Amino acid sequence: MRRREFISLLGGAAAWPLAARAQQPAKLPTVGYLGSGTPATQSQWAAAFVQRLHEVGWIDGRTVAIEYRWAEGRERAAEIAAEFVRRKVDVIVTSGTAVIVAVKQATEAIPIVFAAAGDPVGTGLVASLARPGGNVTGLSLQLTETSGKRLELLREVIPGLRRLAMLVNVGTPLAVLEQGEAQAAARTLGLEVITLEIRRGEDIVPAFEALNGRAEALYVVADAIIF
Repeated sequence: MRRREFISLLGGAAAWPLAARAQQPAKLPTVGYLGSGTPATQSQWAAAFVQRLHEVGWIDGRTVAIEYRWAEGRERAAEIAAEFVRRKVDVIVTSGTAVIVAVKQATEAIPIVFAAAGDPVGTGLVASLARPGGNVTGLSLQLTETSGKRLELLREVIPGLRRLAMLVNVGTPLAVLEQGEAQAAARTLGLEVITLEIRRGEDIVPAFEALNGRAEALYVVADAIIF
C-alpha cells in the first residue's frame, strides 16, 4: 500500500466514531411518572395517561420516554422524587396531595403536573387556582369544600344517624384539612364524631378493631394509604 493511500485510510478510520455519534438518535424528552399507589391499584391511570399521550402524538419509546415509579401510599415519594431530580427528567407527572408535596420539596426547577389534588391552594401547593405560579400545576378536586355535602348525603341515607366514625391519615396535610371541615359539618348536623387516626397502612386494621360497633357509619377521608 502506498503511503498516501495509507494516510487517507487512517484519517477515515479516525472519523468513524464521530460519524457513528452523529447518527445516534437524540435523547428523548423524559417524563417521570410517579404513581401515588401501586401498579395493582393504579395501572388503569397509567394506561389512560399513555393512551392520551399517543392520541396527541407522543409515543412512548419513539417521541417520548416514560420512567414509571410507584410511591406505594407516599412512603417512597421523597426517595423517588430525588431520583427523578438526579436523572434530570423533563417533567414529573403525579397525583395525590402528599406525594405532590414530596415532589415539590425535591425540586423548584422541573415542571410538576398533577392529575388530581384535593385542595392545592389550602395545602400550599399553588398560590391560587387562577395563577398557580411556581413549577406546579394540575387539576383540583376541592375535596374540603364538598365534605359537608357528603355528610348531608350520608344523613339522608341513614336518617337516624347519631354516632359517626371518621378514618383519617393525620400524617397528610390534605387529610387534616378535610377532617376539620368534616368535623365542623358534623357538629352542625348534631353528630357525635369518633376519630380513628392512622399514619401507616398497618394502622387501619387496629383502628377498625378499636371501633367495634361504637358508630353507625364511617366517613373515610381520602388518602393514598387508605386506598
